[in-house]
Amino acid sequence: MPVKNAPQKESYARHYHNHSFESLCASWLLADGWDVFSPLIDHGSKTDILISDGSNYYRIQVKTVDTADETLVVENKWDNVPIDYVIYFSKQRDWGYIAKPFRQRLKKLDSPDHIRFHQHRKNFIKAFNKA
Repeated sequence: MPVKNAPQKESYARHYHNHSFESLCASWLLADGWDVFSPLIDHGSKTDILISDGSNYYRIQVKTVDTADETLVVENKWDNVPIDYVIYFSKQRDWGYIAKPFRQRLKKLDSPDHIRFHQHRKNFIKAFNKA
């Protein structure tokens, strides 16, 4: 069995952990039959994942929140960038939210127009199909 011997810097570990949620989201969408693309660089475009049903494309931004509090206020970080969905994953609990990009500077994560999901493929896909 391989053993990881090299210690990882805390900043790297945080980055890898956050990035793992992008991969998780992409794998769930791929398993549901979406064509899934990952930009080599998303600096400025705010697109972590690009998906397609064959004729339509959707830009997705994946965010993590390091909290168990679903009433958290989240910030609009994509103003004037044409994305289609923002998907939030809690790093402390097994829930997340799917949101359309909002125009306000701040908004509660558990707003009625955001769709909550349990961090499991079937629950996520069910929620995503409602979005």
